[in-house]
Amino acid sequence: MTARIPNYFPVAMSVVFFPIALATGMPLLFFGLHIATAIVLLLVGFGLFSFGFIGGGDAKLMAAAGLWLGFPSALPFMLFSVLAGGVLAAAIGLLFMLNMEAGMRSVSLDKALSRFKPSVPYGFALSAGAILAIPFTWWMRVGAG
Repeated sequence: MTARIPNYFPVAMSVVFFPIALATGMPLLFFGLHIATAIVLLLVGFGLFSFGFIGGGDAKLMAAAGLWLGFPSALPFMLFSVLAGGVLAAAIGLLFMLNMEAGMRSVSLDKALSRFKPSVPYGFALSAGAILAIPFTWWMRVGAG
């Protein structure tokens, strides 16, 4: 099993945004802010990808979520994603350490700790961040007013 995000998923998310924005009467200013937010998050995501912090699929998913969330909702999205990612990384690290315990008995501590780099599927944290940021979006203000 791999933790890859297929390209069609963020592409489909992005493509569906345009007819929905048109159908809901999103003002041109907000439409532009949503596109600008997606571009900025794509650049941030690929910056994080180039340093090995997240995967390429995560970077594309971040941009697609930014397209839907817009600005300023992208700020709580990023905050919630970082918090969810921290919780996820801590949980995966704990599980990894528990599984590694048996291996530490048979090899030296240096070798056992050198393998300690568990993979964190950050797409889950981005999804949690997006869900938690939805109340701050233009879409929710339209429904309330």
